[in-house]
Amino acid sequence: MAEDHKEEKSTNKRNQISIELSEEMAEGEYANLATIAHSNSEFVIDFIRLMPGTPKAKVKSRIIVTPEHAKRLLLALKDNIDKFEEAFGPIKQNNDTPKFPINFGGTIGEA
Repeated sequence: MAEDHKEEKSTNKRNQISIELSEEMAEGEYANLATIAHSNSEFVIDFIRLMPGTPKAKVKSRIIVTPEHAKRLLLALKDNIDKFEEAFGPIKQNNDTPKFPINFGGTIGEA
């Protein structure tokens, strides 16, 4: 019996990933707009900072993921939103959000 338990612990240790987070990266980037485009093999998510009264917005981060990872991100985000709303109440949505004519030649979504 003890051998089985030891083997399970060893397998769990092998499957763990050590994630390093630098001080600079830990500070994060503020973004208040995201655009999403996709091809048959990847999703491209641009996180953008749009400041009021400024005619130009800057992409602060671009993340490229496979369709499988995009789906995992969707499910993880939904799970976290559900937990947030359970703890703090529903997130209010402003339906007056302006539409931006941003198009990179493919299917696009905004968040």
